[in-house]
Amino acid sequence: MTVSDWGDWLPRAVEDAEPETVAVWYLGCNGFVVKGNEGTTLYIDPYVGLGDPPRTVRMIPVPFDPEDVEEVDAVLATHEHTDHTHGPSQAPILANTGCDFYAPDDSLSVAFDDEEWTDEWDVSDDQFHEVAEGDTLELGEFTVHVEFSNDPDSTHPVCYVLEHESGTVFHGGDTKPHEEFPELAEEYDIDLGILAFGAVGNIPDKESRDPVRTKWYSTENEVVKAASDLQFDRLLPSHWDMWKGMTADPKVLHHHTRSYEHPRSLEVAEIGDRIDL
Repeated sequence: MTVSDWGDWLPRAVEDAEPETVAVWYLGCNGFVVKGNEGTTLYIDPYVGLGDPPRTVRMIPVPFDPEDVEEVDAVLATHEHTDHTHGPSQAPILANTGCDFYAPDDSLSVAFDDEEWTDEWDVSDDQFHEVAEGDTLELGEFTVHVEFSNDPDSTHPVCYVLEHESGTVFHGGDTKPHEEFPELAEEYDIDLGILAFGAVGNIPDKESRDPVRTKWYSTENEVVKAASDLQFDRLLPSHWDMWKGMTADPKVLHHHTRSYEHPRSLEVAEIGDRIDL
């Protein structure tokens, strides 16, 4: 496992924070920490791996060591891909804190069958919970709704809608736009919405290593369509910083959003930044 470029300042900053509403820290890639004003702390898709060079090359620092996380109530995964469900990134958090792990079935298959978390780390079966579309979780001061995700590259992805008395946060995983998103907008009043955004680039094939034109995340127009259909007040793009060949400039989204009623504003966050509701 890699060692953090930043030491332990980010976990300590999260633990020391006393937000008035809800604070959200961007961990790079699609990882986030969400902390409420009563102290409930959730990690979503935290990933500190380096990828699989030369195919996937990490372009940002490793912001923390999982062993340094001391206060967390739950870790949530959106789907089974390595940068969303990853034993070396997430199992030490479960082992250190005793928190629970919530994920769809195929993510749990990675944890149990592919990476054998319970054998490799000091975690137990009762810390794992399967979620599916339509489920509702009560995690401290947050009510977390599990919704569908349109990610054709995944075998079973989900989105999470985190409701709090201060507002609502949407984490879309790697979802693309979907015709049913306007219906979700009628169900939830989303204050801050997180959507994966990136370039279409040439990525080496897993076996031949020949470059292959690859699209993993929403383009500029797609991410704005999804944000518009979901009627976000604030759009927070993610994933644009992570992989060589897939990086993009989120500032260009100002031009794409300006003619839409939603999102009302664009939040551009770099790894380590904090955003408050």
